[in-house]
Amino acid sequence: MSAQPEITQHDLRNRSRQIMDAVQDGQSFTLTRDGHQIGELIPLRRRRRFVQGSEFAAMSRTASGVSLEASRADQDATADQETDDPYCR
Repeated sequence: MSAQPEITQHDLRNRSRQIMDAVQDGQSFTLTRDGHQIGELIPLRRRRRFVQGSEFAAMSRTASGVSLEASRADQDATADQETDDPYCR
């Protein structure tokens, strides 16, 4: 387990609101029971929905190129090529 603040089962029960607020603010804790580490209480990673245009452009400059032909070949190799689907006629 990592070097983060430890909280006991007793602390978690009695100070749950304060601890949850700290987790919401990004703090992680190691949970202990009877002096033994038993788990971690960590904030969930939040997915960003939007990326600034400048950040996207910066990330795109370092991205590897994509070959349309190689991508199509990969799709063809893995896709089911059966034509028994009535909507594909």
